[in-house]
Amino acid sequence: MPTGVALREVRAQLFDAADRVLLRDGPSGLTSRAVTTEAECAKGVLHRHFDDFDAFLAEFVLDRVEKLDGRAAALKESAGTGAIVENLAETLTAVFESVAVAIVPLVIFRDELRARLRREWPAGVPVLTQAAVMIGGYLAAERDLGRLAADADVDTLAATLIGATHLLFADRTGAAPDAEQVRRTVTAVVGSGIRPARR
Repeated sequence: MPTGVALREVRAQLFDAADRVLLRDGPSGLTSRAVTTEAECAKGVLHRHFDDFDAFLAEFVLDRVEKLDGRAAALKESAGTGAIVENLAETLTAVFESVAVAIVPLVIFRDELRARLRREWPAGVPVLTQAAVMIGGYLAAERDLGRLAADADVDTLAATLIGATHLLFADRTGAAPDAEQVRRTVTAVVGSGIRPARR
């Protein structure tokens, strides 16, 4: 097997294991041993492919940011179709039901991880910042199509949507918000700017 293929498979296996550990046990439970145990591989496997555990975590976070690119493209393509509130609510729910909400405390929890991420991501928490860019791009497309007010400040709206939705999902120990709660939040933020459908 070519080395590049083997490395990609090992990385994917370890990153998927980190997802499961982080969602189940939170940032304090995410250790190199927990990841390799979850991935059912020897602890040395992780250290053969990454300089140390913080290097692994930095690449894990950035990989999860990259995974938003496909969702961003699909959301932008949906501009002009369906209801704006529904499109946003579905996307925000998908982002925050993923590992994204658990990455925020992980980045806050580990100083060295934050320092490493700053080298490639100079501002904000990577997953949240990328999600805001994704939402802002979609809102800009809807504004260009006339379905959102021409003077809508899409960057501010996007950041507000990310912050408000993150608060809904932030308590990993409680019940997740239902679809109606997410829709109400989205409506409160963008509802006044949505233009009636043209007949």
